[in-house]
Amino acid sequence: MDLDTILSFEWGAMAPEFIILGVATILSIVDLFAPKHFNRRILGWIGFAGILVALGALINLIELEPISILYDTFRLDSFAKAFKILLLLGAALVMILAVSYKPKEEMEEFKGEFYYLLLAGLLGTMMMASSGDLITLFIGLELLSLSSYILAGIRKKHLPSNESAMKYVINGSISTAITLFGMSYVYGLTGTTNLIEMAASLPNLADSQYIYLLGLAFFMIFVGLSFKLATVPYHMWAPDVYQGAATPVTAFLSVVSKTAGFVIVLRVILVIYLNTPAGASGVDATTRLLISVQDYIAVLAGATMIIGNVIALRQRNIKRLFAYSSIAHAGYLLVAVTALSTFMFDALWFYLGAYLFMNLGAFAVIQLMTEKTDNEDIGQFAGLYQRSPWLAVAMGVFILSLAGIPGTAGFIGKLNIFMGALIQEPAHYVLASVMIATTVVSYFYYFGILTQIFFRPSAIEVPTEKTKMPAGIGVVIGLCVIATIFFGLFPNTALDFFHTNFNGFNDFLK
Repeated sequence: MDLDTILSFEWGAMAPEFIILGVATILSIVDLFAPKHFNRRILGWIGFAGILVALGALINLIELEPISILYDTFRLDSFAKAFKILLLLGAALVMILAVSYKPKEEMEEFKGEFYYLLLAGLLGTMMMASSGDLITLFIGLELLSLSSYILAGIRKKHLPSNESAMKYVINGSISTAITLFGMSYVYGLTGTTNLIEMAASLPNLADSQYIYLLGLAFFMIFVGLSFKLATVPYHMWAPDVYQGAATPVTAFLSVVSKTAGFVIVLRVILVIYLNTPAGASGVDATTRLLISVQDYIAVLAGATMIIGNVIALRQRNIKRLFAYSSIAHAGYLLVAVTALSTFMFDALWFYLGAYLFMNLGAFAVIQLMTEKTDNEDIGQFAGLYQRSPWLAVAMGVFILSLAGIPGTAGFIGKLNIFMGALIQEPAHYVLASVMIATTVVSYFYYFGILTQIFFRPSAIEVPTEKTKMPAGIGVVIGLCVIATIFFGLFPNTALDFFHTNFNGFNDFLK
């Protein structure tokens, strides 16, 4: 590749990525040479500013036509723009939580790493959103994974953090190997790693043995990527990692990493398999492979919703409870993927946005309540309404939204997915019924938290003690409360923005 070719690319399409990369590089260099007494929380605020600048650059690119550079390995289409907005918003709020994080043991000696590893993970998710090639996609996935492994164990003197990092690395390595094995089959059958070229060549495969290998590759890719989604039965890592990791890291894994997981599933599974035939002859030749495996994805979605919600009923540790809650929400999102309805993208994007605000808000409250004592028992929330009424009300809003109570963004998100499962022919009545039943089950543990907050006496000896709230956490909680209520009452604001600027992702397969 000569210099003229390099200069001919529209590098402006990668402006948000370059900003995040530049800021992460600057933070790592400053952290390396700064003296020990230097307040490294400043680096966190610089990282937060960098995310906001990257978000502004992305918004400036929204009106541009789809751009494909580096021989179609990087695509800035409407799909990438829409999900990068969620990724950047989530990372910005997590960065504020990270700056405000003050655990029981001293972390100042590696506080700088905390910030630029978050940015490195964010950069990986953004690359995944814009990937037009399996190699680019895999590099983004590994950048996210490696950063997450280190972040999970960054509390080096905290034994549960060490345990979480070890389990995360082992499970993540296995899932990565399975994913790569499945991708290698697709590459071998098509002779290319470009997603669009794969999508164009796969419908022409007429050999039944090729179709069999494609089906095998589908299951390996989906199994490997299901680890990132924390869906059953690939969820075992989530409770231990969520419990052991620092609370901002748990929030990052629960929101940003999960969003990235669905981004990569949609990029790979839909692009490659949407038009691939299920067989070489007869009815199978006219049936799409993705349609023929709907029942398998439906079983996975149903099992994820049931197991996530049922096991959450027995949890006393608040972060483990939210881990199983996160697993259950992955099941709800898989319902939309299973149905493949005409507004699947709308439902997924809105739900992930709603989940971003209600879950990050809840983790901000959890961080505030648990960071000093490392006591994460639900009993810590007892009497919170007497100690800090506004904080209790805010947590109540987040819990109601997670439960899917009308008037919140979580309710609209679940309603969109539920309707999508029913309008598609044939309708997925069983899956929709499981979704309703498991949502009702979730009320028991969600309302159990509300019972502790509003109706149990305070676990603290001095009931009049007020919970001190750092300004950063207060901003996060306030923004999340406003967004959760606003998008619950006026959901069309977000949906109109989606349809006006992203045209239903009509350039997704082009």
